Amino acid sequence: MEKTLYLVRHGETLFNVQKKIQGWCDSPLTDLGIEQAKTTQEYFQGHSINFDQCFSSTSERTSDTLELITDQPYTRLKGLKEWNFGRLEGENEIVNPPLPYRDFFVTYGGEAEFSFQKRAVETCEKLIQNPGDIFLAVSHGAFCGRFRAYWDEHSQPEWKLESVKQGIGNCCIFKYIYDQEKFRLVNIITQDQQKAFLKQRAI
Repeated sequence: MEKTLYLVRHGETLFNVQKKIQGWCDSPLTDLGIEQAKTTQEYFQGHSINFDQCFSSTSERTSDTLELITDQPYTRLKGLKEWNFGRLEGENEIVNPPLPYRDFFVTYGGEAEFSFQKRAVETCEKLIQNPGDIFLAVSHGAFCGRFRAYWDEHSQPEWKLESVKQGIGNCCIFKYIYDQEKFRLVNIITQDQQKAFLKQRAI
């Protein structure tokens, strides 16, 4: 039986604006981040999408985002947390290496890429086993990226969506179908697309 997972990145935060590395450390949503989450709420409501189960990482920025998207009860999971960047947490993004990061952060006490990706995949595989058919999980940019990369590699070629040219923006929605123990990415809805839908709906 198919299930649906909506994986959402949190809204814009203070550290996003300040260009600081933000993995396991945290910072509050900005006014724009709050508005982004409200836009995502309106997008889901506009499509009459109701969630059977909701989850967020244990970071404040994700739980705050989820609470703006829906007033449903939810579960906070450590497994949904962002990549641990070790001693580089809170530093300026200028110290980041070029992508892909690989195991750069291990030297600074952070997570290895494989370990992080494995955690992302296993967490979503476990949460999707809960009762229900439609799930919401609010997580982080690198989490969304590494989760997608895994299933792009382990899915049938015809299942793969074309790459999104821009980065993984705040409150970007990734829609996955889960069937036969595999996640298939079927849609990516950016903030601009969410706003365009709401604008068209208001006409």
